Amino acid sequence: MFYPCEVALGDRASLKQGLVVLTPAESRRLLAKAVAALPEVQHAYKNGRLAILSGGTTSFVLEEVTGEKLPVPQFSMGMCADGKLTMSLPEGRANGRTFVAGEPSDVPYAEFVKTMGRGDVLVKGANAVDASGTVGILLSNENGGAIGSVFGPASARGLTIIAPVGLEKQVWSVDEAIQGWGQATLDYCMGVKVGIAAVSNVLVVTEIQALAILAGVKARIVGCGGIEGNEGAVILLMEGAAADLDKAVALVESIKGEPKIAVPRHQLS
Repeated sequence: MFYPCEVALGDRASLKQGLVVLTPAESRRLLAKAVAALPEVQHAYKNGRLAILSGGTTSFVLEEVTGEKLPVPQFSMGMCADGKLTMSLPEGRANGRTFVAGEPSDVPYAEFVKTMGRGDVLVKGANAVDASGTVGILLSNENGGAIGSVFGPASARGLTIIAPVGLEKQVWSVDEAIQGWGQATLDYCMGVKVGIAAVSNVLVVTEIQALAILAGVKARIVGCGGIEGNEGAVILLMEGAAADLDKAVALVESIKGEPKIAVPRHQLS
């Protein structure tokens, strides 16, 4: 499901509107700022246990929460890059980060999750999201990777799982997308063979929720894509009171120009 956000628009006669364009990198920065600001995440980081699993968007979350900056190719395992499905190089790769009361933990998150309980939080990105708030996660590990080792214990414990997912990854239906295929069924794959899992017991944060969380405006997606660097971009209509719209515009303008993610080398280079 989507992270619950209440936005009171008030009198429509005084409603202000604004249209913004976010590239995928800019969206990741926005999502990361929103996730880092969530009370659940702040509480887990400062007072409990927080696990930030490896991934492209979660590398931005890690930076916003702790200040530690890890390039995406270093903090990712599988990735869709350079026109194919590929994986990061093993050398220099960094695993997910775990924290106890603000202090780094050296316990791998597959074991760390078994120590987590009420009030603790997992942050995990995804590769697809649909209108129901279900996410899809591609699996390059034949044993399911983080999904196989972490989501079972997390679900059993009822942990809060936050999933930042940009709207560039929207699909018609995750349930439909996952049916009838996987690593063992593929006769051809453009890159590393992957499977996919659907996950619905997460709180999804897209650009829509992020703008509500950080600026108190209501947003809706009105277009996607572009050229000359806007491939994968999303176009959002924002609505709110004048002060809130000004805050949202200032926020978006502050992240404009976020550098696109470069992958100098990967396993299929």
